Amino acid sequence: MFFVPVIRRSPFFAPTGRAFNRFFQEGASSAPTANDDQPIELSFDVPGVSREQMAIGIEGNVMRIETLPEAKRQYKAVYELPQDIDVAKSEAKLENGVLTLKLTRLQPESKAVKLTIN
Repeated sequence: MFFVPVIRRSPFFAPTGRAFNRFFQEGASSAPTANDDQPIELSFDVPGVSREQMAIGIEGNVMRIETLPEAKRQYKAVYELPQDIDVAKSEAKLENGVLTLKLTRLQPESKAVKLTIN
């Protein structure tokens, strides 16, 4: 059985369904900017799934959420976020069937090199 997530609305992150992709398109006035230090907060309804049955993988700006094969309810989704995520500073919490993610943006490092003027 495939379980479809429900994205809850929050003051920072409010897209649902098809609006999810439009929310992160360039030029969206309500989309977070690269300079924004606020974490991205997401909530998903996943009733009947325990934290031992969930797996969340983050690679760069791609987030994968899925249940393990032995879970009673199967869930699998992949999301592309607007900026790379710092996994060490991010956190996930599953409580009463609601998965809440606080994803901290990875601050880009400058690769500029200063040259000595002769």
